[in-house]
Amino acid sequence: MEQSDPASQLCRRYHRYLAEVRGLSQHSLHYHGQTVADFLSRGVPADRCLSTVTAADVEAFVQLKSKENNRQSLQHVIAHLRAFLRYCGDRGEAPGGLHVIDMPRVYRGELPPRAMDWAMVRRLLASIRRRGPRDWRDYAILHLMAYYGLRPSEVAALRLDSVDWEAGTLRVEQSKTRSILVLPLAGRTVRLLRRYLQAGRPNSDLPYLFLRSRSPIQPLGHTGIIEVFTYRAQKSGLAIGGMSSYSLRHAFAMRLLRRGVGVKAIGDLLGHRSLEATCVYLRADIDMLRKVALPVPGIMVAEGGDHA
Repeated sequence: MEQSDPASQLCRRYHRYLAEVRGLSQHSLHYHGQTVADFLSRGVPADRCLSTVTAADVEAFVQLKSKENNRQSLQHVIAHLRAFLRYCGDRGEAPGGLHVIDMPRVYRGELPPRAMDWAMVRRLLASIRRRGPRDWRDYAILHLMAYYGLRPSEVAALRLDSVDWEAGTLRVEQSKTRSILVLPLAGRTVRLLRRYLQAGRPNSDLPYLFLRSRSPIQPLGHTGIIEVFTYRAQKSGLAIGGMSSYSLRHAFAMRLLRRGVGVKAIGDLLGHRSLEATCVYLRADIDMLRKVALPVPGIMVAEGGDHA
C-alpha cells in the first residue's frame, strides 16, 4: 500500500517527473530517489517542513554527506540534490534558490581507477553459466569489455555490421575521441559472438548488437551495459564490491602493460587523447612509463579471446 504522507507523495511526483519528463533510466531514478529520500529524512529538521528549509539546512546536509562520500561521489549527490531543490522551488514547495550549491572540485588523477585483478576477471566470466539467452548476452558483453577494453557506451553502440566476419575484425566508434578503431578479433571471440547471435539475441530488425532480453525489445543502452556488470558482479559472489564496469577496462590496460605493450599504444587502444590520461588509468609515474612507450604488437589484441 502506498504511503500518503506529504513527503511520500512528493517523492512519487518527482519520480514521475524524472521518468516521464526527463526520461531518466531506472538506474538513474534509483540513485536520485536515494538522495532525495535521504535528504527528506536527515536534511529536513523533524519539526519543520520542506517549505521552511533554509540554505543553512541544505549546507548542513551536504557537510554530512561529505563525511560519508569521497569528493567524486559527493558530486553526484549534489547534482541529485540540486535537481530536486530546483524542481521544488519552481513549484513553490520549497524556497527558491536552494539549488545553488557549490560543487566539490575533483582534480584529474586524484582518484585513480581500480583495475580488477586478471584472475578475478576470469572468475567473473566463468561465473556466467551460459545456459540461456541472457547468459550468452551478458557473457559476450563482459568478454568484450575485459579482452578489448571497450567502454560501456562503446559496447552499447555496437551494431550488427560492426563485426566483419570475413576479416575477423570489430569496428568500434570510440565515444570520447569520435575516432574509429578496427580491432582484430581472436577466433574464440568470433565464435562467441556467433553463438550469442544464435542463442542469445532476440529476433529483431533493430541494427544494434546487444538488445534487452525482455519486451519491449530495445537497444540495451549505456546504462543497461553498466547494469549487466553490476548484476553479474553481485550474482558471482566474488569479493569485488566497489568495482565498477570500468574495472574491466582498467584490467585490460594493466594486462597489456605487464605484457610489455607501450603506454602510447595502450592509450590509442583506449581512445585517450594524451599520455597523461593513460597514466591515470595505469596508476603509474609518467616519466617511468615513457621509458616503455613502445608500439603495440598485433598479437596483443588478437589473442584477447583466449581465456587460458
